[in-house]
Amino acid sequence: MRSLVCVFLLVSACVAQSAAPSAGKQQILWQKLESQIQEIDQHLDGVMGIAIEDLTTGDHFFLHESEVFAQASSIKITVLANLYLQAERGKLKLTDLYTVQSADLVPDSDIMNGLTPGVTRVTVRDLATMMVAVSDNSATNVLIDRVGMQNVNAMLDSFGLSHTRLRRKMMDLEAAKEGRENISTPREMMQLLDAIYHGKVLNKESTSDFFKMLSTGKASFIPRELPPDLKVANKPGELEAVRNDSGIVFVEGRPYVICVMTGYLRNERDGEDAISKVSLATWRMFDRLSRATEYGRVVSRGNGTR
Repeated sequence: MRSLVCVFLLVSACVAQSAAPSAGKQQILWQKLESQIQEIDQHLDGVMGIAIEDLTTGDHFFLHESEVFAQASSIKITVLANLYLQAERGKLKLTDLYTVQSADLVPDSDIMNGLTPGVTRVTVRDLATMMVAVSDNSATNVLIDRVGMQNVNAMLDSFGLSHTRLRRKMMDLEAAKEGRENISTPREMMQLLDAIYHGKVLNKESTSDFFKMLSTGKASFIPRELPPDLKVANKPGELEAVRNDSGIVFVEGRPYVICVMTGYLRNERDGEDAISKVSLATWRMFDRLSRATEYGRVVSRGNGTR
């Protein structure tokens, strides 16, 4: 009788084990994503670095994640983060007023260059909106003066992001020629966005407003092929032979960080397309994961068509 009980328990354990969900299936999806990204990378005439993080599980995908890339306007994420940090600490207010000055105006400032110097007054938050939504360089430079370049870098140092540096203002070509480029790596920009998302940089209210600001609609590469109603908090960057985009895609129940950086591009349009293709492949996986049971069965009102 005792032996029969042991056999029964053994069979029951085997059945339970075979019925249990397998984490291996999700790992297979990650492997398929890796294969797709590798193919995109192979067809790009340039260098691409990628860091993707599942903010729910902490799983990652990396490709040349520690290579240092010129950031172009993507560095504005660090300026925005420090602006909110200083506002939270009472060093400034987002409602503080600024009067537009002719001396502050630089090229690629679609909003600021249309305002009346010496007359028009805007808030610091207005400047941040210009910086994010239309990548206004004059607004960005005013904010860099307001927060202090050294304070932005000190914040980055506090999180061990030693390869992410704000080293010049926008459109400072002389500084760029001297090698003082604004830089980061895919992994470090991912770590910064992860830290902000998990409340390690700002309090809950500031974190919410930071991502609301960063998700302001803009022409960019990460959301280009994604559903139009999907919240994407990101900031792209463009320079000659350089295209970047870093941000968080807020898939319901399965948000993720995605940072894609390129350099040495023979054709910048190819870099833009590569970022969008990587983004679409990544979203397809996370969208599936967000709507599926642990056994891989999708249960939702409607399946994604992309």
